[in-house]
Amino acid sequence: MKSKIQENIYQKIYQKELNYIERRLKKLLSKRNPRSLYEPCEYSITGGGKRIRPFLVLISAKAVGGKFNQVYNAAIAVELVHNFTLVHDDIMDNSDLRRGRPTVHKKFDISTAILTGDNLIALAYDNLLKDCKGNTGEIVSAFTKGIIEVCEGQSLDKEFELRGDVTIDEYKIMIYKKTAALIQMSCSIGARICNADKNFINIVENYGKNLGMAFQIQDDLLDITGDEKKFGKKIGSDLIEGKKTYLFLKALEKSDGIDKKKLLKVIKNKGISPEEVDLYKTIYDKYNILEDAKNEIIYYTNLALKNLSKLPDQEGSQLMNWIANLLIGRMK
Repeated sequence: MKSKIQENIYQKIYQKELNYIERRLKKLLSKRNPRSLYEPCEYSITGGGKRIRPFLVLISAKAVGGKFNQVYNAAIAVELVHNFTLVHDDIMDNSDLRRGRPTVHKKFDISTAILTGDNLIALAYDNLLKDCKGNTGEIVSAFTKGIIEVCEGQSLDKEFELRGDVTIDEYKIMIYKKTAALIQMSCSIGARICNADKNFINIVENYGKNLGMAFQIQDDLLDITGDEKKFGKKIGSDLIEGKKTYLFLKALEKSDGIDKKKLLKVIKNKGISPEEVDLYKTIYDKYNILEDAKNEIIYYTNLALKNLSKLPDQEGSQLMNWIANLLIGRMK
């Protein structure tokens, strides 16, 4: 009963902060000109989303002994960076939809979308600097490193589309850079802005890094096992698009004979037809690939939660524990 009450309290904190972040984002862009630039910027950041990354900035700050109001601008900065990545990724992937709406380059045009992404990055730095006090260079360096890692991860992801020999270790490097690094950076700057002890910074960075790894592998798993309405995309879309996910690479590593030939065919043909998804799911079941993925998710989640109890603010560390379990609970 006590844990249920505590969960409700944390949910209310999250919802309150999410609503505040939404208001701040809307206010940030609503009266800026020219509208030809700021309308697509506004469009890109009002398409929904859980705002997990800005919330991680807030609770990381609290966990190391700081306060939410010390890092609100930094939280906005992280969300702007996240949306920059989405806008440019959608262009590179030629995606038509994002969260059920036309992507920015489809709603407007490619040139406008490129400029929108560029402007979101500039606005991110402008907001971040508002929260920097005594250790600006250290904070900006951590922030910039996160952006560089994301770009490197996207580059590797595109490179892997053209290769047939990607290993699981290479895949993990890619998802660290593309997904986990931004989550790690969110936690890092929250702690650094509050002048946290180096050991505490290391703990929240470890949390962000490993939570990001678990989150991405779970995303791969949900592509096969999730509910289309809850997950927000067609089940099996990674296989249809020929993506080299953790599940696919693990199956390729463990399979032999005709099963391996079928998997290699996915690489050769750069995907499969929707009608073939169940066939490949059968291969995954045969080699216990779904269990392998679940075990990997548990492994990284446990690494993320390790040492959180050592942080100085108990409620902050418990919020970090709660949001991790909320995110990973998507597979239940």
